[in-house]
Amino acid sequence: MAFVAGDEAREADIRRALVESLYASPTSLAAGAIAGLLLSIAIARIANDPLMTWCAVVISLIALARTISATIYYHKLKTGEAGTYRAWELAYELGAWIYAGMLGVLALITLIRTDDPAIHILSVSLATGYAAGIAGRNAGRIKIAVGQTCLALLPTAFGLWHVGNFGYSILAIVLLIMVVGMAEITRTTHRIVVEALLGKREKSMLATKYERLARYDSLTGIENRMAMQMRLRELFEANSKSHDALAVLWMDLDRFKEVNDSLGHMVGDALLRTVVERLTVLVGNIGHVARFGGDEFVILLPNMNRAEVQDVAERIVGCFGHGVDVGTHNLPVTASVGLAIGPQDGRDADELMQHADLALYEAKAQGRNRAVSFAWSMKERFHRIHEIETGLRRAITQDELQLHFQPIFEVETGRIAICEALLRWQHPTLGMVMPGEFIPIAESIGMIEPMTDWVIHHACAVAAQWPEDVRVAVNISPASLKSGELPRTIIATLMATGISAGRVELEVTESLFLNDEGHTHQMLRELQQIGLRLVLDDFGTGYSSLSYLRSYHFDGIKIDRSFINSIAVSREDQAIVRAVGHLADALEMEIVAEGIETAEQLQYAREAGIHNVQGYLMSMAQPAAIVTDMVLRGVTIGDAMASKLRGEAAARSA
Repeated sequence: MAFVAGDEAREADIRRALVESLYASPTSLAAGAIAGLLLSIAIARIANDPLMTWCAVVISLIALARTISATIYYHKLKTGEAGTYRAWELAYELGAWIYAGMLGVLALITLIRTDDPAIHILSVSLATGYAAGIAGRNAGRIKIAVGQTCLALLPTAFGLWHVGNFGYSILAIVLLIMVVGMAEITRTTHRIVVEALLGKREKSMLATKYERLARYDSLTGIENRMAMQMRLRELFEANSKSHDALAVLWMDLDRFKEVNDSLGHMVGDALLRTVVERLTVLVGNIGHVARFGGDEFVILLPNMNRAEVQDVAERIVGCFGHGVDVGTHNLPVTASVGLAIGPQDGRDADELMQHADLALYEAKAQGRNRAVSFAWSMKERFHRIHEIETGLRRAITQDELQLHFQPIFEVETGRIAICEALLRWQHPTLGMVMPGEFIPIAESIGMIEPMTDWVIHHACAVAAQWPEDVRVAVNISPASLKSGELPRTIIATLMATGISAGRVELEVTESLFLNDEGHTHQMLRELQQIGLRLVLDDFGTGYSSLSYLRSYHFDGIKIDRSFINSIAVSREDQAIVRAVGHLADALEMEIVAEGIETAEQLQYAREAGIHNVQGYLMSMAQPAAIVTDMVLRGVTIGDAMASKLRGEAAARSA
């Protein structure tokens, strides 16, 4: 063998290729067989010898059998039904040796049994011509080629030597030399053929390797983004012609980044492999699973209706509902899925993908851990979101942001004690955009920090015009604490505006602690060390509000409006508000009740011992100039309520 021993796969491939080379040209095999058949018949007819006739018949039958065998193998090879290569090699080997041996025997018989030079020429030419062709044609299998050469030429050489003629004897010696030469030619040709096959195989393996690298994800082994997009286009085109449905499910792992950051990439990679195993089992042979990138996967489901697709999507979500076990860790990841079904949800493959992505965005916006089907209204919201994203980047520099302030009144004195700064955005084409809509978008595109800096600076600049006993409250997003620059920003603002730190309140919600990455406590301590006041907003709506009061020293709490809405009719809410009031007194915290909209709610808040109240009953959020005027005039709760009643009466009369 001229290939590396021990490499069984490569040996098998080379052997198969060499065996195929034996049968590579049925036509040439048939041509040689026909030539041998005709010459042997001619020799038998001319000599009129029974033994030669018998040899001619055997040669003809073998030639016919080999031609039929080669034709059958050739067609089976084309259809992939060739079967065991060793059996076909053995069949060729036996046929070739018998055929070559019979040519040698025929030449020997003619040289011994007749003196006719013409018959001698025909028989010797047949044997030597066949042997010469074998060296090249059957070089793929050295043993077969050398065996054929010997079987054809050695009996012929013996016959020539037996004649005893000088010329015949020289020719016999030449044939013996020819056997050696043909064997060497066969070995050389064999080596060249094997090297060529090895090179071809290695190129094929490299091509296969690079194709796999190009089409498959190296971590999980499933199709990658490029392969998925190619498959999607092929399926979409095929299904469009047949009018069949094609669904795209875009899945994203919720909280994967937290796993990667806290436990490391090795655990993250193991998690992704486990996810692929679950998806592959769940989808089975009804669809195709691909890794789009990161923690995102795309599932293609052809020929399924919307109810069936929704069922698969729900099962995918449920598959991760209880977390994923990776080693010793139970990872609390869930799955969000967006789905779109063509051709109803997309006119081409790219649009179908885009709409599945929009549905995924909606699934995350609704709270994650769910499957959402695309609706065309999502596209309108997407365009609005895109317009907001684009506009936010210029809103600060082009003075499109505005600060409104809502007064917070002290219940005991009725005066304005605090004014909460509330951000407004007057978009040039969308009009007034409320913070509930644009703040989450600002957080997602990294604009919340510069926006927070702008709010703090302008709120403090406005508050600097108020009396020293009136504070300003600013809402702080958890995202604005990530960089650690907030304390320095506030110090610079205090120095620039001249306002004292004790007049600035920072309102934070429980989400700040839910997303704690280890430095929240330190950050809050730094802010309090500056002298700022910290207030826990939306108190009572979270899971662990009381534990936060124990862990962090807040200066005040704001009771969520949900407890105020029905306080006039709900004994439970009344009891809760009173209990929170007593708790705040015991902890020496100020308490604010927000959402006061009726006189009854105000009265219950006063009776419950609430310190400060805020709501539309007294005043809604107003531009800075109006609120500053209210503060400077010393407007009280009664004044504000009376002014509001006069305004409503004037509006009704108009």
